[in-house]
Amino acid sequence: MENINHPLFNWIPVNLIEKDNEIYFEWIYLADIKYAEPFFDETITKCKSHDFNSKPFKVISTVDNLIDWSNDLISVELKSFVFHVSRCGSTMLSQSLATSLENVMISEAPIIDQIVRSTLFRADEKSTLLKSVLNLLGQKRFPEQRNLIIKLDAWHIFNADYLRSLFPETPFALLYRNPTEVLKSHQKMMGMHMVPNVLPSIIFGISAKEIDEVSFEQYGALVLEKYFQGFLDFYQTDQNVVMLNYNEGMKGVVEKFTSFINVCYSNEELHKMFERLKKHSKNETAVFSGDLYKEEVLQIDFSRLDILHEKLNNSLVEY
Repeated sequence: MENINHPLFNWIPVNLIEKDNEIYFEWIYLADIKYAEPFFDETITKCKSHDFNSKPFKVISTVDNLIDWSNDLISVELKSFVFHVSRCGSTMLSQSLATSLENVMISEAPIIDQIVRSTLFRADEKSTLLKSVLNLLGQKRFPEQRNLIIKLDAWHIFNADYLRSLFPETPFALLYRNPTEVLKSHQKMMGMHMVPNVLPSIIFGISAKEIDEVSFEQYGALVLEKYFQGFLDFYQTDQNVVMLNYNEGMKGVVEKFTSFINVCYSNEELHKMFERLKKHSKNETAVFSGDLYKEEVLQIDFSRLDILHEKLNNSLVEY
């Protein structure tokens, strides 16, 4: 069976909708557009000008429709989930991997986050639904495609055990970076998860009392502490996980990752990946010349972060 003859070929679910106590999924048509942008949402924005997506109504389905339809399409093999701590080279990694014609690279798809964090489903229903959505996002749309790689949102490290229960054989990658560099990047443009109360603090295991006791700047450090601890906890208990350190160089990160997921890329494909590393992660027309951060000292207590960061580095040595 070939996907190209299926009526749902190039259609994917992109949004969970709750209305009148019912749950629906919004769909969008991809045409021949690949997941090539730095973030999944940017690719979806490019698709919205297509005639199928420009009509005054949304294309929606029920949960049962989605699950049933996902079984009718051929998907490429899921090769890895990439977890990261934010501002640590994860976009550069995903952009590098996206250059390969063999890869289907999904970078922080909101629909995955919607399902993972949803309280609307029974446990078994959520698991089936998540697998179905990944099958649809990873449908084989081009002949060369063989590998599905999912870069998750930073806070999904706290769902790693749940995802492991669903995908026991899938390699997991944990990408991190020096905490000072991470937080200086957020100082330039703060991510929503680093701002108190934008995302529920319970996602990170942060109590209301902890929020009250830290400054605005220190809250970002507290979130990063939780990420680092989440990495350590999972790494120490799982046998199919690799730790990746941005500060050891992104070429080494790409080499270590591709080796770990056991995909044998051609020299041509690897060359394209390495060439992409020379450009800015969010703008491939600009040459990357290194990160430029403000010189002033951050008003942050790094004592706990430094300890956790050292433990992460030590785990790499042990690896």
